[in-house]
Amino acid sequence: MELRELRSFVAVATSGGFGRAAEQLHLAQPAVSQQVKRLERELGAPLFRRTTRSVELTPAGVRLLERAKVILAEVDRAADEVRHVQAGGIGKVSVGFVGTATYDLLPTLSRRVRAHLPGITLELRGEQLSPALSAALLASELDLAVMRDPGPESGLAVSRLRTERLVVVLPTDHRLADVGSINIADLRDDVFVLHPSGRRSAVHATVIEACRAAGFTPVDIVEVAETATLVNFVAAGIGVSVVPHPVMALNLAGVRYAELIDPPQLDLVLGQRHGELQPASQAVAHIIASTV
Repeated sequence: MELRELRSFVAVATSGGFGRAAEQLHLAQPAVSQQVKRLERELGAPLFRRTTRSVELTPAGVRLLERAKVILAEVDRAADEVRHVQAGGIGKVSVGFVGTATYDLLPTLSRRVRAHLPGITLELRGEQLSPALSAALLASELDLAVMRDPGPESGLAVSRLRTERLVVVLPTDHRLADVGSINIADLRDDVFVLHPSGRRSAVHATVIEACRAAGFTPVDIVEVAETATLVNFVAAGIGVSVVPHPVMALNLAGVRYAELIDPPQLDLVLGQRHGELQPASQAVAHIIASTV
């Protein structure tokens, strides 16, 4: 039993004649008649009672029509789904985010994918450090990662999304809390609350380098992995911090944000494994790039 035979049969049954069915299918009438006859031979049962003016379904034809409509609808649905998959409209995509991107890009991406790509299921991981994101990409645990540039030796392909300046986070009772712009050298006597060291955080290395360029190295450092926890530590009066400016979206009680004079900057990039992305991942990557 071939699909074209079923389609011809359904067209004759629903249109009421071979001529009208041939017009619908854009086929010659003899071709439609041959396909229906072939189907009847395969099934061993007549499907139509033919008269000079019309055709009527036999009991076998009535039963086949019910089944054929379901079969053809499923075939058409499967074909549509395959086309949607190829176009990036269906699939599952896992995306990881560094802390700063967790606060603005993650929720925006989720909303836009639901609105424009409802057939895609997103798996989102926020508050990650860039080295962990790189490792997850290489291990195929993530499809995409919004992260700090891991450098050319990482084995990953990256594209720059934006450049983020660093700002200072201070407790509200800090001596510089009401100062608009701060020189990082003014913080030489403070405890610093930073992301982990040891190449686990690009922000940590950038902050330490900026401090050294200003003539000092922080003596006391408290290391915290999650950015939200880091800001809460500052609110608790444990110390000060220097973070990318999107962290200012965490408008927590107990902290003040201040601009740095001549602030260091870090690039935020979209990372992926080398090679062509799957269509669904390509579609999500496009939305990420257009969101920034």
